[in-house]
Amino acid sequence: MGKIIRTMKEKWKGLLLFLVFCGGLIWLDQWTKKLAVEHLKGKDPIVLWKGVFQLQYLENRGAAFGMLQERQAFFLLIGIIVFAAVVFALYRMPFSRRYLPLGFCMALIVSGAAGNMIDRLRQHFVVDFFYFSLIDFPIFNVADCYVTVAAVLLVGLLLWFYGDEELEVFSWKKGAKT
Repeated sequence: MGKIIRTMKEKWKGLLLFLVFCGGLIWLDQWTKKLAVEHLKGKDPIVLWKGVFQLQYLENRGAAFGMLQERQAFFLLIGIIVFAAVVFALYRMPFSRRYLPLGFCMALIVSGAAGNMIDRLRQHFVVDFFYFSLIDFPIFNVADCYVTVAAVLLVGLLLWFYGDEELEVFSWKKGAKT
C-alpha cells in the first residue's frame, strides 16, 4: 500500500511540474506575440540579418504554410485530440528520469498547441512573426517552434533512445504495464 501511495505522490508531483512548465512556455509564447503586435503590426519588418532573417507581423488564419484558412473548428478539434493523447500518455507514463525527455516533448507539444489555440479562440487568427527570408520559409511563431522541436526530438527518442519494451506502457492492450 505504501508503494502505491508513493507512486501516486510521484505522479501528482510530476503532473504539477508538467503543468507549471507548460504554463511558463505558454506565457512565453503569448508574451512574444504581444510584443509582435505592439512593435511589428502595421510597421516595416525588423531585419535582424539582411537577406536571411527578420521579424515580420502576420495574422495567420490557417495552419502551417497558410493551409486550411478559416477552419477554426477543425483546429479546435485537433487541439482537443492532442490534449487527450497527452493526458493518456501522462497517465500511462512512469514518472522517472528515464521518461523525462518524453515528458519534455509532450510539454512542448501541449504548450505549442495551447498557445496557438488561445489565439484562435480569442482573435480568430494566430500571430506569426519569425521569417527566414533566405529560403522564403512561411512566417511562424514561438508556439510553432515548440511543436517543431518536440516533433524532431520525439522522432529521435523513439528511434534511438527508447526501446519497444519501454514504450509498451503506452499500449492500448489490456495487459500493458503501468
